[in-house]
Amino acid sequence: MRFLTISLTVLATAASYVSAVEHEEVSVKITNPVECDRKTQKGDQIEVHYRGTLAHDGTQFDASYDRGSPLSFTVGTGQVIKGWDEGLLGMCVGEKRLLTIKPEFGYGNQPMGPIPAGSTLIFETELMGIAGVPKDEL
Repeated sequence: MRFLTISLTVLATAASYVSAVEHEEVSVKITNPVECDRKTQKGDQIEVHYRGTLAHDGTQFDASYDRGSPLSFTVGTGQVIKGWDEGLLGMCVGEKRLLTIKPEFGYGNQPMGPIPAGSTLIFETELMGIAGVPKDEL
């Protein structure tokens, strides 16, 4: 019984460091959790560093890290793919997430540059900032 209690405690602790939320179209795995008072909300102007790869073979198709500049956009308003609009909500500055996005929440059956039609996409993401939110509120 004691072993079971210790095992459950270890599992619960591990789960607090790497948590995952599964949806049919978007899988969100928090790889670097951060506690904060102010999380991303629909309509926030945010800055996100990312690396995008194809799920079927791991080929990188884009990365803001390579350019040295995060992408700035308004989350939850359709400026980016639906998988990002949903997968980046409720995030803290400094938090990192791994998003696995099915085609329906990515580019669907349309090819997009080096991304073949019907591709499942994997994005390593890191929230760098939320515009207009003072540091003491984060």
